[in-house]
Amino acid sequence: MLEVRQLSAGYGGHAVVRDISLRLGKGEIVALVGANGAGKSTLAKAISGILAPQQGEILLDGVPIGRLSARARVLLGVVHVPEGRQVFGGLSIAENLRLGAWTQRRLGAQAIEKRMRQVCERFPVLLERLHEPAGTLSGGQQQMLAIARGLMAEPRLLLLDEPSLGLSPILVVEIFRLVQALRAQGISILLAEQNARLSLGIADRGYVIETGRVALEGSGAQLLAMREVAERYLGVGKALEGEASARLGSLVAQLGLALAP
Repeated sequence: MLEVRQLSAGYGGHAVVRDISLRLGKGEIVALVGANGAGKSTLAKAISGILAPQQGEILLDGVPIGRLSARARVLLGVVHVPEGRQVFGGLSIAENLRLGAWTQRRLGAQAIEKRMRQVCERFPVLLERLHEPAGTLSGGQQQMLAIARGLMAEPRLLLLDEPSLGLSPILVVEIFRLVQALRAQGISILLAEQNARLSLGIADRGYVIETGRVALEGSGAQLLAMREVAERYLGVGKALEGEASARLGSLVAQLGLALAP
């Protein structure tokens, strides 16, 4: 479905990601894992059209899209949920969701309202508070709103950039459970995450990004089994500490994930 060929992109003429190639099939979860600053967000922005590629190709269903605008890519089903949630705190939850359906507005207000209700079936807390300002939501609820806003555009390919950032262990697992459910709906997902254990645990395949390049690739299980991946590339070689670690381990078991040793 998505193929990236020798892509380089960055800012002000400086390449942050270099010669990256990857592929993502229909209904797959592909994880991009690596340390903060490795280039995961830059790659997601280049795929969604926020950044123009410096070189290389981006193909969707075999058709080049690298020169298309971000809006045109949304119309093709490529939807980006950026790092940091970026909800409009002064607007209501419903208004945030309608903005997510901006490219679908030709369908009319009634169809968009119906779409909003369908999307919010996965997010009951949003449905209960549709007319409240988004800024009154907790961090985890804002992340749910950011994902729901992305779903309003009816994506075929969903780019999720650090969806678990800053969340409690319980909410982290809720977000990953949601990602699994979206894959079951047939949505292809490119998941950029620092939480290597969970992202690779649910991913069909993964790419380890180091200093803007693909250092390793393989199935999620293969990468999880490589101790050097955890210790050298992902920064998760040491066990998580304290009560949060125990709680996360218990919740992860509910997802049936195999953690790296």
